[in-house]
Amino acid sequence: MDIENIELTYLTLGDYKELKKAMIEAYSSIQDAYWKADEIKSLIDKFPDGQVVIKVNGQLAGCALSIIVKYNQFDEHHTYKEITGDYSFDTHTDDGDVLYGIDVFIKSEFRGLRLGRRLYDYRKELCERMNLRMIAFGGRIPNYHKYADEISPKEYIERVKRKEIVDPVLNFQISNDFHPSKVLTGYLEGDEASSEYAVLLEWDNIYYKKPTKKAETKKKIVRLGLVQWQMRLYKGMEELMQQAEYFVDAVSGYRCDFALFPEFFNAPLMAENNHMSEPEAIRELATHTEEVVRRFSELAISYNINIITGSMPEIKDDLLYNVGYLCRRDGTTERYEKIHVTPDESKVWGMQGGSEIKAFDTDCGKIGVLICYDSEFPELSRLLAEEGMDILFVPFLTDTQNGYSRVRNCSQARAIENECYVAIAGSVGNLPKVHNMDIQFAQSMVFTPCDFAFPTNGIKAEATPNAEMILIADVDIDLLRELNQFGSVQNLKDRRKDIFDLKKKKGAEK
Repeated sequence: MDIENIELTYLTLGDYKELKKAMIEAYSSIQDAYWKADEIKSLIDKFPDGQVVIKVNGQLAGCALSIIVKYNQFDEHHTYKEITGDYSFDTHTDDGDVLYGIDVFIKSEFRGLRLGRRLYDYRKELCERMNLRMIAFGGRIPNYHKYADEISPKEYIERVKRKEIVDPVLNFQISNDFHPSKVLTGYLEGDEASSEYAVLLEWDNIYYKKPTKKAETKKKIVRLGLVQWQMRLYKGMEELMQQAEYFVDAVSGYRCDFALFPEFFNAPLMAENNHMSEPEAIRELATHTEEVVRRFSELAISYNINIITGSMPEIKDDLLYNVGYLCRRDGTTERYEKIHVTPDESKVWGMQGGSEIKAFDTDCGKIGVLICYDSEFPELSRLLAEEGMDILFVPFLTDTQNGYSRVRNCSQARAIENECYVAIAGSVGNLPKVHNMDIQFAQSMVFTPCDFAFPTNGIKAEATPNAEMILIADVDIDLLRELNQFGSVQNLKDRRKDIFDLKKKKGAEK
């Protein structure tokens, strides 16, 4: 066939004659399986954007019809007659939440041109544009009658998915990202080829936003500000916080949504207690933590930025922990703990591992924080991913390049396996007058998953090694949603939960 023009356009009553002829051919096994002119007029009047045809050289080649419904008003085992309101389409409502497919077909002489994909793509774009929760429809299984005496509809669907049985309709729908939800019994009257069974197929709109009456926004492009902190001696708390405010001011000036500080960034304050033993000095440093958090919270409000405070020592119930705080720009704070302390932290300081692990809600989506060594334990970030984490922040402190490489490489792996962004920030320089804090090596970075929408090497931005500076990078949250649904590989979806599972023990979240 010589194709001069392919056009996707809205259905009009002028197309009815061609439409009727095409439907009779497409559904030849079902008696009177075509819409009458007044029914098509009703559809067009109620929802013109939902009715489209595709034409080749001016000739009608295919069609897609749909309505919008309030999905929870229907039984999950509904029939075609019920969903269409006894074929009246009175079930259509502009304030519904689901785009329901009424009909889609391509004439036989035009099959093989991937025209059906264009119709499905239009539906997906319409669903996104109208902020509908999903697309749903009952898909026929016209080859099922050949196997009805041998296997159940459920087994038939499984064998089609495993490519053991060829079902051109179901195969096509699955290849277009629709996932089978359940088997519908008695769905379409007179569909003997499918034994009146249908497969409820669904496509989730990853951009759907539940309507809210609250005056709030959720940012999709999030700007990260990483502080690569220079370890130096300070005269006291005022001078240290003056330097911290300088960096908050700097990243806020670039309209960053987050400022990330490194692990133990306030260690220079131990210089005045260097005459003490290491365990005594770190516990003395812990007496400053409450004030540091209070002042960071004030900075978060005054500079309109969410601050991840890195980490600090804190005494709780007479035990020493390595903790940090998320100071939101609305004035609220959240605490996080280092779960795995290093052998050095345990041996030299007597530090204890924490027990709280959870993702935090922010005005830029859900985030997680893992302190340094915790990034080397993949179970923790997976638990956060299960809670919907989009960005993982890793404040770290490493003395050698060996230690840094462990944090860097493990953090990049966390981005790939959890389909999230990972931002790491560390300290540079040295503290000759502080025991157990001799030298630091760092290169702060922002990692992404590795797929077409992201940098090929999975690195969004990187700081200059061992230099005091800030690193600023934008990350697009919507790209993560697309990756989850349409990525070359789908790490979160493809986990074999039939073989293994991961969950927090009771009491691990307080």
